[in-house]
Amino acid sequence: MSTQTTEPPRGTAAGTAGPAPAARARTRRAERAKDWARRAPLLPALVFLVIVTQLPFVATVVISFTRWNALAPDNRGFAAFDNYRAVFTDPAMRSSVGTTVLLTVTVVLVSLVLGLGLALLLDRSFRGRGLVRTLLITPFLVVPVASALLWKHALYNASYGLLNGVLTWIWRLFGSDSPPQPDWMTDSPLAAVEVSLIWQWTPFMMLILLAGLQSRAGDAIEAARMDGASAFDVFRYLTLPHLRRYLELAALLGTVYVVQNFDAVFTITSGGLGTANLPYTIYQTFYQAHDYGRASAQGVVVVLCSLVVATFALRTVSSLLREEVTR
Repeated sequence: MSTQTTEPPRGTAAGTAGPAPAARARTRRAERAKDWARRAPLLPALVFLVIVTQLPFVATVVISFTRWNALAPDNRGFAAFDNYRAVFTDPAMRSSVGTTVLLTVTVVLVSLVLGLGLALLLDRSFRGRGLVRTLLITPFLVVPVASALLWKHALYNASYGLLNGVLTWIWRLFGSDSPPQPDWMTDSPLAAVEVSLIWQWTPFMMLILLAGLQSRAGDAIEAARMDGASAFDVFRYLTLPHLRRYLELAALLGTVYVVQNFDAVFTITSGGLGTANLPYTIYQTFYQAHDYGRASAQGVVVVLCSLVVATFALRTVSSLLREEVTR
């Protein structure tokens, strides 16, 4: 018997092998078109963001490798890594780094502790809580320059400031006509800057920690109280572990912002008496020494250090969001 091979009819797997890749290609093109349709409205904002933020930073990086001082216009050219070498060997720069670290650590830690205390108080129900919360948030809403001017003139001034006025009033209550009148900005310049920043950033810490407190599981706290746990035990074993992520987030975000602070240092002390931080040192190099290349190198170093801290902040935010989604 002779065997004959018959061609498979149309509609079988072999018959449809040809049109299937074309259909899949059309589906992929349709999906890409939908993706572009969703992303297209965001393109103008993305282009604007690149022009406003990235191009100036690229220009700063380029200038940081040049020898460019307005006081010596003829001595301009490519400097390679000389500006960065000068940044890391400059005694004034090293001093400003130490001042920045001390200022940032003090402000962030004290603001965290005060913000935690205020958040614990506002987490309770009492009459007028909304008004108290609004008043406590107000310092964070004040313009930084206005806040620094308020502390410099209304509080710290040795002649008519509120602090010395309170001292005069207390001393007169006890019959003394020679009250102490310290010059706060001269006697304790760095502390004067730190106190003004703590006053401004404590509400920011309070808001983040209050949000964390209000996301606690109420049934676990009630169960602990029914089992005889004290308020301190509830705070230590339930509240504080729950707030760990929020404390980290507040500390990291506060560090990013306080490191870049310029207004308080410039307004209150003008960078004198050992209060010059990194932003003020860059200002001095650029606007007073007119050394644009070195100032650009200093700015690049500060931005890179801030990006390291911001990376940890973004990771903390991502972990918080993942925890909220999995609940």
